[in-house]
Amino acid sequence: MVATPIGNLGDMTVRAVDVLRSVPLVAAEDTRLTRRLWARYEIKTRLISYHAQSGPARERELLEHLGAGRDLAIVTDAGTPLVSDPGAELVSAWVARGGRVVPIPGASAVLAALVASGLPAARWTFEGFLPRRGRERRELIERMCGDERTSVLFEAPGRAAATLAELAVRCGGERRAALCRELTKLHEEIWRGSLAELAARAADNDPRGEIVIVVGGRERGSEEPKIGLAEGRSEVQELVDKGWSRSSAARDVAQRTGLARRELFREA
Repeated sequence: MVATPIGNLGDMTVRAVDVLRSVPLVAAEDTRLTRRLWARYEIKTRLISYHAQSGPARERELLEHLGAGRDLAIVTDAGTPLVSDPGAELVSAWVARGGRVVPIPGASAVLAALVASGLPAARWTFEGFLPRRGRERRELIERMCGDERTSVLFEAPGRAAATLAELAVRCGGERRAALCRELTKLHEEIWRGSLAELAARAADNDPRGEIVIVVGGRERGSEEPKIGLAEGRSEVQELVDKGWSRSSAARDVAQRTGLARRELFREA
């Protein structure tokens, strides 16, 4: 499992280059992007594609390669394989067979953003990409806002402003945060401030490129954030639409938010 640069090709490690030159085969998320590394470091190793849309046949092919006693290196477009990138199924299958998995560490957008954010880095949690909508997204954000640890998450271009606005509402606009974009690249930029400040800045100037958001943890002893009554009633209605009784839905939302069950029971 070979980590590759997240932007600046100079961040490739000597060990990673040696490994990629020495193995007989490299499975790459996007062979076109990986060939840039091949050109920069004069790597001649054969490439084969392996990505999220690769079917079972490709996984079997790679497992047969490994089963024959030959080494295989896995790389993704940027950073460390398996961290919000494909490869987990192949690794799990190989481990289940008793195979050996060797990590070749290197660049990490998660760690780069964490140490550049100015927020506490001793204890933290990584959430990857948030669900785009629905109850799963709300519940994950609620847990994150109530966590005393610093949280790190990825966001897609064009969605950062909306996510920051939602975080400001649920976690509190005063919560400290940072938005890191295009880390290690020519246009690297780091915004620091409160969630309210970052949300307002992103609304006026929607950040582009690869984005990592870092959110400070809840201060010990402070109250956990609660959503408003209108939003709580909306959550109740969503559960009712899925087949819950209104009474059960109101009880569930009340337990999670601290809102009054009697008020939640009323239709919006």
